[in-house]
Amino acid sequence: MFSQGDAALRMLVDHLLFVERQPEVWDEEQSSWASRGAGSSTSLGVMFEELMPGGYDQSCVASVYAEFAHRRGWLRPDRLLPADEHHALRARVRPWAQGDRSWADVLSEFGPPSILCGGTSPLYSKTLGYLGEDPEEPMVFFHLWNGSTTAAKSTWHELDEPVLLAVRFAYTPFDEAFTFTPEGQRRRPEPGSLSG
Repeated sequence: MFSQGDAALRMLVDHLLFVERQPEVWDEEQSSWASRGAGSSTSLGVMFEELMPGGYDQSCVASVYAEFAHRRGWLRPDRLLPADEHHALRARVRPWAQGDRSWADVLSEFGPPSILCGGTSPLYSKTLGYLGEDPEEPMVFFHLWNGSTTAAKSTWHELDEPVLLAVRFAYTPFDEAFTFTPEGQRRRPEPGSLSG
């Protein structure tokens, strides 16, 4: 079911909010995304297609839903960072991401993630999320790519392991929340390449 991406995530959110008798919360979340430049849930995929190479990456979209799930108290992470460690990560991650990095580099520097969006195979793209104990503090996401996409025209993996394209965090406009690595800058789609 979850291989269907947004639709499955949206259905899960709808059911959970129905059980909690708070369906209006979804409209509030959609408004938050729109105010941050992503539009609606259907626009999240388009936003990531414009920022990331290789087409639509479901793990990127899942990371945005994970933020919502964390704030709602639904998310059960594999690991919570102590407040001081999470603060230190946020303070140093943008300068750290100014160089080219790999999946192994992220794990070596920051340890196992709190959540993994995508599989554990090095053949595929994935997003690693790190979160602290306070649900109001932003999650930090590492968007990793390996030439693998869900698009029909995708090719086999390009690299031995995924490379870091961008780090994303903060409840700011989406275009301000990203820090692209040099590799991420090189691989970004050309503006307007998705139209037509």
